[in-house]
Amino acid sequence: MSIRPFRDIERRRTKKIKVGKVEIGGDAPISVQSMTNTLTTDIEATIKQINELTEAGADIVRVSCPDQDSSLALKKILKYVEVPIVADIHFHYKRAIEAANSGANCLRINPGNIGSIERVHEILRAAKDNNCSIRIGVNAGSLEKDLLEKYKEPCPEALYESALRSVKIFEDKDFFNFKISVKSSDVFLSVKAYRLLSKKCDYPIHLGVTEAGSLIPGSVKSSIGIGMLLMEGIGDTIRCSLTENPVKEVKIGYEILKSLNLRRKGVNIISCPSCSRQGFPVIDTVKILEEKLSHIKEPITLSVIGCVVNGPGEAIFSEIGLTGGGKDDHMMYLSGLPHHKVASEKIIEEVISLVESKSKELKSN
Repeated sequence: MSIRPFRDIERRRTKKIKVGKVEIGGDAPISVQSMTNTLTTDIEATIKQINELTEAGADIVRVSCPDQDSSLALKKILKYVEVPIVADIHFHYKRAIEAANSGANCLRINPGNIGSIERVHEILRAAKDNNCSIRIGVNAGSLEKDLLEKYKEPCPEALYESALRSVKIFEDKDFFNFKISVKSSDVFLSVKAYRLLSKKCDYPIHLGVTEAGSLIPGSVKSSIGIGMLLMEGIGDTIRCSLTENPVKEVKIGYEILKSLNLRRKGVNIISCPSCSRQGFPVIDTVKILEEKLSHIKEPITLSVIGCVVNGPGEAIFSEIGLTGGGKDDHMMYLSGLPHHKVASEKIIEEVISLVESKSKELKSN
């Protein structure tokens, strides 16, 4: 045995669309998205951040277009990036048209704050003309006035009704190249709205808990909300909205997917919290390994356990395993089997060497 047993989640089958070269929905892998926080008019800084997000593993990157200079800047930005770009549009329909004409692969709009159905129709024409997909982005913080009057407050039913209203507008114009999100900063509100939506339509769904907060609370809220829905088979693409460096959003997104065996990418480190039984400094070792192995893209499971209580058991289901023993008596496992011993001072270099060797092996196969 070499890897942890795979447990299938039966994904809800949705229509498939494309955002640039990335397929969303159907049998396509669940994609991970993030968003730049640079001024889009600062073209150099925006290109740099998009490429950093791409290197971290982002499948799709969203860029804000609050003014004409930003939407027109996409023409230059797109020349220097490989990942599909979503233009984030609010309020002004002309920004969406400019972004589509500038080459954006997708537009994120909330039809409810665009101003009128006629303006939405103009956006749909521009999207069709440029083979540009759209995300209907319903948000609890910007619901239509009549829905707030009807429901008195943002609630799952209001988000759901807003989304279906937009779907009808799109379908009436024979536009089907879209995905949908119904986000809230409240986990339970978001989850219920997504459940309602998934029962009614089969368009691809973008998952997220919006404005989730800083790294720790935001990661927890995102993991609970997104994770619950993914376990129910709901969701085709995700974003963890964090008040942080957006690269962290990508990393947390992949950790959510890896924890559910929905995607395998990079080194998945199984490690213990450490205790007085540890045979080497587990916490420091894992921190160093996470940093030094971050360049590995191939899916590899590495267990780093400080003692023999759980170490051998975890190593059985890992491509590479380390179990703490005495000072010079730590056991390395390969493909679930005891292989050789390593001294404390050699742990880091030995594990890195083994992981890189495994990575090369996977690349060549």
